[in-house]
Amino acid sequence: MSDVGFDEVFDFVVVGSGGGSMSSALFMRSVGKTVVILEKAPKIGGTTSRSGGVMWIPNNRFMKEEGVEDSYENSMLYMEATAGQSIDAPGTSHEKRSAYVTEGAKMVDFLLEQGIKLRRCPWWPDYYDERPGGSVPGRTIIADLFDTKELGEWREKLEPNFMGALPAYHYEAFELGLAKHSLKGKLQMFKVGLRMAAAKIRGRHWTTAGGALQGRMLQASLKAGVDVRPGNGVKSFVTDNSGAVTGVVVEKKGKPWRIGARQGVLVNAGGFSHNQEMRDKYQPGTSAKWTAATGGNTGEMIQEMMKIGAAIGQMEEMVGNQMSIAPDKENNGDGVALMELVGSQMSFTKPHSIVVDQSGVRYMNEGGSYMAFCKNMLERDKTVSAVPSWWIVSQQYLDNYMFAGAMPGTKPRQDWIDSGFLKRADTIEELAAQLMMDPAVLRRTVDTFNDSARNGVDSEFGRGNRAYDNWLGNFHRKDGSPTLGVIDKGPFYAAPVVPGDVGTYGGVVTDANARVLREDGSPIEGLYATGISTASVMGRIYPGAGSSVGPSFVFGYIAAKHAAHAGNYAGAGVTAAETLAQG
Repeated sequence: MSDVGFDEVFDFVVVGSGGGSMSSALFMRSVGKTVVILEKAPKIGGTTSRSGGVMWIPNNRFMKEEGVEDSYENSMLYMEATAGQSIDAPGTSHEKRSAYVTEGAKMVDFLLEQGIKLRRCPWWPDYYDERPGGSVPGRTIIADLFDTKELGEWREKLEPNFMGALPAYHYEAFELGLAKHSLKGKLQMFKVGLRMAAAKIRGRHWTTAGGALQGRMLQASLKAGVDVRPGNGVKSFVTDNSGAVTGVVVEKKGKPWRIGARQGVLVNAGGFSHNQEMRDKYQPGTSAKWTAATGGNTGEMIQEMMKIGAAIGQMEEMVGNQMSIAPDKENNGDGVALMELVGSQMSFTKPHSIVVDQSGVRYMNEGGSYMAFCKNMLERDKTVSAVPSWWIVSQQYLDNYMFAGAMPGTKPRQDWIDSGFLKRADTIEELAAQLMMDPAVLRRTVDTFNDSARNGVDSEFGRGNRAYDNWLGNFHRKDGSPTLGVIDKGPFYAAPVVPGDVGTYGGVVTDANARVLREDGSPIEGLYATGISTASVMGRIYPGAGSSVGPSFVFGYIAAKHAAHAGNYAGAGVTAAETLAQG
């Protein structure tokens, strides 16, 4: 590529600043290449920074170190039993799934070499752990807590995490929610409290989850010499006569500014959660008001790639996240605040609760993958009104678990009841009347569920048959099922549930090297993509926690290796520069 005609030139240009952006940038810098990250938002980190920041990485080193069984063969068995079952999903193939399993572990080793502090969650089951190759201990990796003060002036430019300043790891936070039921939960509460007090004394500003992951990635990227530019949105691509991508166009002082890319452009610019027009076209029945994704997820980079011939796939899919959203907490342009939800993923699988459609009929296992939950809701809505559905709980739930923002044993907000958002009644029949349901139907639904709860087996939908279902429930419960409990003590409550999301799951089609493909399967030279700008390697399913963030990181890393011609990089023990020098 000639540098002529560009205002400035880098070896590698990255569009967007999610996780895969910085994993690719770090690899490029490790082999001596110049890199710029162009982020249209004023803050860095994307939805990854706001999210749980979990990476689902099969056969990773932490599993080996802790004696948790896994292998390439076992991981592929599970991938084929989940992602491999997807129909009409051009974003996934056996070759791509194999690349993910193989390169994911190497990517983790590379990040550790770069000083990124990571760890394994002690217990987070795969979402379909009952399928061949499923792991009950889990394959999830998270970052160590991070003190954002270490970023200096960049601290204010990091996208905040949904957990705010709570200095707790995921597994500690899960225990906090069950503190009433276990000594371990109470000890975790004490531990986190001490950490908060120590942070205040020492002037530390901890962030966790995605904030910790992206804070560490940003810190490492800046240290490595990556040019990171917030507030620099890409408008279009520059192509040569052959159709190869040679750079991008941004705006500088109101005029076009052309940035050349000698070895490629990587797009990791998010999906289209905030673009209602695209949602109506590809995902009818969903709403931008129900997304927790950052405001930059408006889909224009997917559209720009389509303009130069990119194929798209799986556009109907989203990383669903069932939500009960208070009237004043819907998306205001920058996503729903997950910590302010009336109910979220882990709420609906606790004992003494069910979800029903608008006729009062229960229609699915409320446990399992949040993506599957929302797909079930939207599918049900095609024949019976189910958006919103209704989350039904009894007083037993309120006595034991958080509900509608209220701590166990306390009352929910009266103004929500007065406004009609939250329904409350002394009997199931009275609750049904408020919900405009046939009281006999809701009574029958509750009675059937109560019979299952008493027997400890969900005879209708198998809730509790998977380790993951029980993990979502009360895994400390000793007097019955972790997830089943009778609904027979009033008053009874109901809150609306909608099929929200934390991001879309379809986009441009890429190959095993993360190259963007045309409809005929040929690659667009010089153009790579990762994250939710692409059709997911997981197809139309979500195999485990981190099945969106994980692929973003892994295929960003793969893209950089391919663009740098460093495909034989061996991982831990051999630096990328040494590998490149060896040819």
